[in-house]
Amino acid sequence: MSLLDDLIASLPEDAPIRSVLVGLHWVVVCSRFCGMASTLQSEHSHGTPDVREAGNLQLKSAKELAQLIHSDSALEASIGMAAINSLLEVDESQGVEINAADVLAERGRGKNVALVGHFPFISRLRQSVGQLWVIEKHPGEGDYPAYAALELLPRADVVAITGTTFINRTIDSLLELCSPEATVMVLGPSTPLSPILFDYGVNILSGTRVVDEAAALRTVGQGASFRQVEGVKLLTFVSKKELH
Repeated sequence: MSLLDDLIASLPEDAPIRSVLVGLHWVVVCSRFCGMASTLQSEHSHGTPDVREAGNLQLKSAKELAQLIHSDSALEASIGMAAINSLLEVDESQGVEINAADVLAERGRGKNVALVGHFPFISRLRQSVGQLWVIEKHPGEGDYPAYAALELLPRADVVAITGTTFINRTIDSLLELCSPEATVMVLGPSTPLSPILFDYGVNILSGTRVVDEAAALRTVGQGASFRQVEGVKLLTFVSKKELH
């Protein structure tokens, strides 16, 4: 069974959908709680619908919407990921409000760090760690292409993987490439804050919790970048194995 299958199987009691918002950068689904995920665009011919039941998603339950994570449409899968996050019960008392970049800077000092996904803090992180390899599906200047993960992840002392790898369903293969001795983090607003990830070799979860639903919907709906999103807080959780 894959990590994604385990995650879906672990979801608590179903809940009705209260709202679905697909913003320029983020998807927000509100059911029991309010979940976020990155907005990934599908690559297909013009005129093909990205969301087949657009306008009627609120008629589904959260678990029904969560099944969209398996869709071939990247945008539908984004909605599915946000629906999963909207159902997860998170014990915030076990987490720490800290930015993932600060955790990586501390853990990666003098070490080889592999970052899957291009984040805004890269230039700052590069000054703190020993060696930084940025692996990106659409690489920019200084980035490595996705296939470089095969060579670089096994060599990294610290690996940080964007939560969008749940949406494109590459999370399992990436985790398998990590050295058993590496510190592995999953980060970003798409990250499911579920302890199940710790069973798959993840040591640190660094994600987002919506604490003011109205503020999050308002800003996301107006095209907010993550720094502009209101009503959210950053939470980082460390596995018990990592603490001992």
